[in-house]
Amino acid sequence: MSNSIGEKFQITTFGSSHGVAVGAIVDGCPANLELSAEDIQKELNKRKPGTSSVTTPRKEDDEVQILSGIFEGKTDGTPICGVVFNKNQKSKDYSLFKNTPRPSHGDFGWMMKYGHYDYNGGGRGSGRVTIGHVIGGAIAKKLLQTQNIEIISHVIQIGDIKASKQDFDTIKENIDKNPVRCADLEAAGEMEELILAKKQEGDSVGGIVETIAVNVPAGLGEPVFERLDGDLARILMNIGAVKGVEIGLGFDVATHTGSEINDEYQINGNKITTKTNNSGGIIGGMSNGMPIVSRIAVKPTPSISKCQDSIDLETMENKKIEIKGRHDPCICPRVTAVAESSTAIVIADHMIRSGFIHPTNLEK
Repeated sequence: MSNSIGEKFQITTFGSSHGVAVGAIVDGCPANLELSAEDIQKELNKRKPGTSSVTTPRKEDDEVQILSGIFEGKTDGTPICGVVFNKNQKSKDYSLFKNTPRPSHGDFGWMMKYGHYDYNGGGRGSGRVTIGHVIGGAIAKKLLQTQNIEIISHVIQIGDIKASKQDFDTIKENIDKNPVRCADLEAAGEMEELILAKKQEGDSVGGIVETIAVNVPAGLGEPVFERLDGDLARILMNIGAVKGVEIGLGFDVATHTGSEINDEYQINGNKITTKTNNSGGIIGGMSNGMPIVSRIAVKPTPSISKCQDSIDLETMENKKIEIKGRHDPCICPRVTAVAESSTAIVIADHMIRSGFIHPTNLEK
């Protein structure tokens, strides 16, 4: 089982939804980065459950403890281990699914591949394990701040409700003003109403999350394999609820001509920029200095309270199931923290690999 990602800046996550704890080990962070548990906690709070009516009612403090890698307020170049202890498990909610895979969950694949696995809350396959992503991403974001790189994720669509386009500063200002984390405040209200309506029906709804990284230098990534957009797509697609990834204009490139979407170069003050950013800041597998823009399609939460069809793997008979427990009616608001962190992990890794950040000591 693969639980690690990254080359120079590597994240290994561990734990399960209803186990003792979840967390991450971050290897490859240079020494002399000012870092505290509060820096990581700030990011974890963005994906914490039970914070609003549009998230799961499961209450967890998600309080991180740093076990290693920080000395006198700075990283020391050794592996950083962050752990969050689970405190509000209700494993009895899942006992009925020991031999009955839930529709659109990973249960059936786990059963067929491993045979023996922790089915409580999805175990290692639960969205709760993305706490490890956020621990790693929080450290990556702090590292990227030393290079003035900022990353923000926001919800741009829930169901058929689409947000209007907003500039980067407005997104930063507005996403904390509503539980949906949408920068278009009018659309955010409509999105919240839709989520709550689906929750009332015992159903769920999906959406789209956009991530923007600014001040990324040109030259990150490789031209053939290890492409920056390839690595971004890989880590974003590895988020459990994601079923599609776009960079820049994405699938809309299929409906345009080259003359319509080519990003033409220009001198802008003392900088080389492009007139448009249809490529999302990545050309030929490498960053071009423009904002890096990605979008992910997030499926509706598969845990819904409506009656569904499944099978009993012991008796090999059809079976009706109803999923109890505490679940998000829409995953998108909390996925923003995971998408933001995942993007930061890839960019931090490539910043070290490309020589923009010293691999062992930030003071060099």
